[in-house]
Amino acid sequence: MVASLSSHMKTILETDREFICDVQAPCFQMLTPDEVELVRSSKTQVLFRKGDGLTKQGAFASYVLFIMNGLAKQYLENESTSNYSFRIIKPGEFIGLSAVFSKNTFNYSTVALTDCQAFLVEKEAILKVVQQNGPFAFQIIKRYCEQNADLYNTIQSLHYKQMNGRLADALLYIDNLKSENPGIFQLLSRKDLAEFAGISTESTVKLLKAFERDGLIKLDEKNILVVNHETLLEISKRG
Repeated sequence: MVASLSSHMKTILETDREFICDVQAPCFQMLTPDEVELVRSSKTQVLFRKGDGLTKQGAFASYVLFIMNGLAKQYLENESTSNYSFRIIKPGEFIGLSAVFSKNTFNYSTVALTDCQAFLVEKEAILKVVQQNGPFAFQIIKRYCEQNADLYNTIQSLHYKQMNGRLADALLYIDNLKSENPGIFQLLSRKDLAEFAGISTESTVKLLKAFERDGLIKLDEKNILVVNHETLLEISKRG
């Protein structure tokens, strides 16, 4: 099931120290004992190392990933220009839900920003539970709709905002994750940040320096401290 993924990925066995004995996410607490057993028998527990690919855009998707710990980055690959990053995946989130409801391939690529522990659950098992368990289905559909809404907002930003507005959006989005992940900016290179903003790396570096001169942020090597949220938000709104 997982042979096409990164060769660095490690399958975690029940005898391994890293093994997580059960899925503790709230949505899985809604399952009946039979459904829990179905998911348990259909999942593989894996460890992705930092930099490993979790999904590959266009590749066949026979499973859904559920992230237990660690952070990952979702992005769209573009052969002619740079990639476009649009979401950071946190613990408790699914990757590949679209494969359950629509096409059999991944719509995007995902790479581990840190070591990530995940459950790979066969999509047929998820689909069966969705079909027979209303509360679980509601949570899955809610997550799917939230992800789509975020994606629409991202597309709107790309089409209607100038570079300043795009970079402000990216900085505010990543900064919002800092409360749970204080070192989030240090996991991202300037190229990564550029891919979240949908602009060139060179433009990103210039704009970051301009934002710092204007007192909006402080740069400390890879780390970025947002010091003026209000003005940055205004730049984002103006586009």
